[in-house]
Formats: sequence, structure tokens, C-alpha cells
Amino acid sequence: MLLLWPRVTKAVPAPLAAILLVSVGVALIARAHPGFEVATIGSRFHATVAGRSYAGIPPVPPLPALPWADGGMTLARLRELLGPALAIAMLGAIESLLSAVIADALTGKRHDPNAELVGLGCANLVAPFFGGIAATGALARTATNIRAGATSPVASVVHASTVLAAVLVAAPLVAYVPMSALAALLLLVAWNMSDVRHFAHTVRVAPRSDVAVLLTCFGLTVAFDMVVAIGVGVVLAALLFMKRMSELTSSRVVVSSSSEDHARALPAGVSVYEIAGPLFFGAAQRAMGAIETAGVGAQAVVLSLGTVPTIDATGLVALESAIARLRVMRKLVVIAGPLPEPRSVFERANLEVAHEHVFFADTLEEGIQLAHDLVLLSPESARISVKPA
Repeated sequence: MLLLWPRVTKAVPAPLAAILLVSVGVALIARAHPGFEVATIGSRFHATVAGRSYAGIPPVPPLPALPWADGGMTLARLRELLGPALAIAMLGAIESLLSAVIADALTGKRHDPNAELVGLGCANLVAPFFGGIAATGALARTATNIRAGATSPVASVVHASTVLAAVLVAAPLVAYVPMSALAALLLLVAWNMSDVRHFAHTVRVAPRSDVAVLLTCFGLTVAFDMVVAIGVGVVLAALLFMKRMSELTSSRVVVSSSSEDHARALPAGVSVYEIAGPLFFGAAQRAMGAIETAGVGAQAVVLSLGTVPTIDATGLVALESAIARLRVMRKLVVIAGPLPEPRSVFERANLEVAHEHVFFADTLEEGIQLAHDLVLLSPESARISVKPA
């Protein structure tokens, strides 16, 4: 019915019609043939509320109550819950954004990630005061909702209202829904979400490292659950991203005798050390490792940072260590062309104040000229205790 119903009509969603008709059919057959037994929500689950036992879902509305009323919120309990709370918040945010991405792929629209996370956070702050637990954007329900005809976030409000109505009004009827019918629905939803063609295309054309992450997450989802798969996948993707970013960072030394670099003639005693790419902890040591070679045969070293878009704390430490090594070698240092983001980091670190042999220039050309002037003013590069005004 799930497969064939959409060909008959789309006015009524196929999952709703299929589950309703199958539930009625199973109930009638069971009544006509007492030996016919099918596991249902009512036979599988039971709840006791106020001393009364209910089959399936109890028809009780969510009522406000303090989540810690049983023993109070103590410091020991807070410490115990802090780690799991952070893990749940992180995984919940990742899964919700993943649901939004899947919704974008199914609808051709574009979500607002900030709005998604703010809404999720507000809901998870309020839910515990009504007996609820942390929730995330649901991949299966999102895909089912869209394939049933949802076109806007109002569909989520309708979904929540329907669930509440089912709990308060139709809970006794929901108890007749067969578990196998729900299993069939989940199988169909999983198949629709799998996007086999895109999966096969990704495996065929994507870089091997990306395919490894994909297959690892796929295997962990099947073997364990999606929470484990998402956690491992995010870590692997982060490591892969850092590796690729580090490969983008490069450096080279331009000495006075070089004829490259747009035929720029460097003044005597001046060399240029160029760094390209982000200067972060994954690439900082490699990028700054050869800076001593720039000081060989030169009195002033120009650090060309015009193509360094960002620098982190590790990159700053590596840079300061390299500057200190050049100070020991009695070399003047001119930092040329830093972009706004790295420049703000340098200003907060007070590089010019902390290192008296360091100077700044807005462009590489100005840096080379400043280095040449400094070499003429201090030919031995040793008497640099006083910085020119």
C-alpha cells in the first residue's frame, strides 16, 4: 500500500492510509479468528499512571513539573549530567542540521541554520519541565513529512499537534497499530532516504578519503546507531579537513639573487620568506620550519603574509618562535601585507612592542623598501635596541 497508494491518489498521505487500513484489517481478522495474533503497540508497550494501567500510550497530557523534583539539583548531580548534556547538545545540533540539509535536498529550498539551532535549543530547554527529553531534528520524520506533501515549517506544527491529539484522543486506537506496519513504513523511509544513486555516484567519483568517511559512517550506523556514526564521522571529517588545510599552506624563500617572483630585484642584504595559506596548528610548524634559511646571507628578512587568510594561537606561537630565532641570529624582521584578521591578532599580541626588531608594512613592496632602509641604517643588524620613531 505504501508503494501503490501514491499512484491512486496523493490527497491522503500513503503512510496514513496504509497504517489506518492495515490496523483496521488486523483488528477485524483478530476478532474473527481468535488464534490470529499480531504484535501491536498495545500488546508490546504498557504504562501505569496514577495506579491505572494503560496499553500502549497513556492518554495523559504533558503537565509541568520540575525535572529535579525527586532529589533537587545538587552540585554532584550537575557534574554528573554536564558531560552527557554537552554530548547530547552537540549530537542533537549535528543531527538537526543534517535533517535540514536532507530537507533542502528534497525540497530544493535553503534552511537557516541559526534559526534551526535556536529553535532546537529553546525546545530542549522547555521540554524537561513537561516531562520530555532532549529532541533533535528527525531524519526519518522529516523525509516522511516532505514526501507526504509538506512545503513549509507549518507542517512541523501540524505534526506536533497531530501527535498531541493522538495522545489525548486517539491513544486507545493507536494501541491497535501493528508493529510490523510501522516496520514497513520505516523500511520505506530508510530506502527513500538512502538515495542509492547518489550514494553510488559518491563512492565512484569522490576522493578516497571522503569515501572512507562515508563507508565508515554507513557501517557504524548499521552496526551500532546513528549517534555513534555521527560522532565518529564528525571527528574523521575534522581530521580530514585539517589535513587538507595543512596541505594548502606552503612557504618558500626568495633570496637576493633570485630572478623569479615577477622579476623583482631584492636589495642586497634582504630576503623574502613567503607563506601562503592558513597559518593554524596543523600547518604552522611546517610553514615556519625553514625560516632560518631565509636569514642566511641576509641582514633583514621580510615575512610576506599577504596570502595568509587566518592565524590561530598555535600559528602565532610558531611565528613568535621563528621571530625569536631570527633575533638570536641578529636579523631584522619586517612583516609585510598581513590581512585584517591576522593583523588584529598581531595587534592584540603587541608584536612590535614584545619584539623590538620587528616592523610592519602594509604591502610587500613597502616591506622590502623598509627592510632595505633598515639595513642601511643598521648595517651590522646588531644595534637594534632602539626602534626608530
